[in-house]
Amino acid sequence: MDIGDKRDIFVLNNHQMTAVLTGDIINSKQVTTPEWMFNLKEALAFFGEEPTHWEVYRGDSFQLEIDPLKALEAALYIKATIKKEKNLDVRIAIGIGNKTYNSPQITSSNGTAFINSGECFDSLKKVNLALRTPSKELDEYINLLLELALLTMNSWLPATATIVRAALRNQDLSQRALANMLGKSQSSISEALSRAGYDELLKLLKTYQKKIQTLC
Repeated sequence: MDIGDKRDIFVLNNHQMTAVLTGDIINSKQVTTPEWMFNLKEALAFFGEEPTHWEVYRGDSFQLEIDPLKALEAALYIKATIKKEKNLDVRIAIGIGNKTYNSPQITSSNGTAFINSGECFDSLKKVNLALRTPSKELDEYINLLLELALLTMNSWLPATATIVRAALRNQDLSQRALANMLGKSQSSISEALSRAGYDELLKLLKTYQKKIQTLC
């Protein structure tokens, strides 16, 4: 499945639901800007058009609107993209809710999805990835899983992050095909994905999607 496909706003029980990712780059001032900025914009552009679906603002902050079912995949993809650069990481808050005002620029749109995303981002302290939805119970469950996943994800080295990014972007490819695409051996791809906890991340994504579908 191509994670860039079908970014239409999700509809649950006749209520229009959308997801908003609010984030910024950790340690952005410690590296040359053009490289990470290019990578960030490339990752965001994979999911939609600027400025309707995403914008970069205040130097190293960004917002992205996306189908709620794909929001966590997008966050993981962005994280892997940014961690390709040594010493960099990203903070991301996922907010899910409605959209009551639609602007040509995402940063001027509004609704509970935007409010949830902003409030969730402001609450990020000890973790750098979290979720806020209309359901507190769902939030507690998913955020616990995210905290556990971050124990591995925050330790990704650039080489590992590069392979995870490629795997997320090309989920239909076998490890052999992925190795050929990246010019590496299949064993090195397998070892990197194992270190990255990639199989567990895919299980996390499936669990997330099942839980999001229960929102009403």
